[in-house]
Amino acid sequence: MHYDVIVIGAGSMGMSAGYFLSKNGKKVLLLDSYVPPHNKGSHHGETRIIRHAYGEGEEYVSLALKSQKLWNDLEKLTDKQLFLPTGVLNAGSQKSTFIKQVIASSNKFNLPLEILDSNQIHERWPGISLPEDYIGCFESTSGVLKSEDCIRAYQQLAESHGANIIVNSQVRKICVHNNGVTIKTDEQTFYAEALVIAAGAWSPKLLAMLDLNVPLAPIRKTFAWFEANELYNYKNFPAFTFDTSVGTYYGFPSINDSGLKLGRHDGGNYINPDDSIAGFGELDEDEGDLVQFLQQFMPTGQKIKYGKNCIYTMTPDENFIVDTHPNYPHIAIAAGFSGHGFKFSSVIGEILSDLIISGKSENDISLFSINRFN
Repeated sequence: MHYDVIVIGAGSMGMSAGYFLSKNGKKVLLLDSYVPPHNKGSHHGETRIIRHAYGEGEEYVSLALKSQKLWNDLEKLTDKQLFLPTGVLNAGSQKSTFIKQVIASSNKFNLPLEILDSNQIHERWPGISLPEDYIGCFESTSGVLKSEDCIRAYQQLAESHGANIIVNSQVRKICVHNNGVTIKTDEQTFYAEALVIAAGAWSPKLLAMLDLNVPLAPIRKTFAWFEANELYNYKNFPAFTFDTSVGTYYGFPSINDSGLKLGRHDGGNYINPDDSIAGFGELDEDEGDLVQFLQQFMPTGQKIKYGKNCIYTMTPDENFIVDTHPNYPHIAIAAGFSGHGFKFSSVIGEILSDLIISGKSENDISLFSINRFN
């Protein structure tokens, strides 16, 4: 029951961390309350967008590019297609802060970006209809990650390097020592020299066991698939993010006849992840928000096929937490990914491994300091 490192949470960040730690020779245990990939986190729903010219801030661009390289590496190591090069269209008013930051990121890092007016967008993708004052920024090198397959791929590699994964096992107690940790579940007790916490919406509860009161807010989010004609096929239609007057939306082309996938990024309802969470369609806005967007921006009369929900875990500034514990350098924390973290989970896993092994990362993670909330 003794390990070099225990990782609590075997989802997006945790599974990646488990791979990089085990690859670097550490004896690793991953614990998860469910069976990943699962619908209790922020990774399910088949797909996630990866963007490089980052509207959330230039500080993310280097990490996005490193993440893309690591996803490409993962494809080669597992011989699986995990990335679809659909391109990504970022659209919004010319006055949109998000759009301005996309352009600024592209300029600073010399990224390929094609700026199109609303007419040019409609000519290229007839399924999109934008107001005259909107522009689009098309990233041809970005695209779609198969999120659940990515987690399975990292699990495969982690286990091939000797990592042990225990599922359906909820952590009840964490005891920290100067040279290690003791982790207690309902059934067992485990010991390790180091600990990684990457538990999504359950991070506040676990961090409280370490005397950390971090402002993390779990939010219920929904998304759905709609019937789609050939205009929205992934071979000729991009993934997209739209910053609009009726909200911020993201979506995916129809992949292998799955349908046009659409979600709303802003809004949502605060929840306790331990409580029963309303399923898709139980709230009027679940379908209403998405239909409102489609009627305005993709008005081809798509009918809903089905919907799902997931959980965002938000920080006040919507930037991540990736750091070591202020008092225990042998504990690394990854939390608060605020609905835009999955694309980075490859590099975050590598960073967590580096923090445990050497206490530092070659990547700039100053933006993600846990101490910024003090």
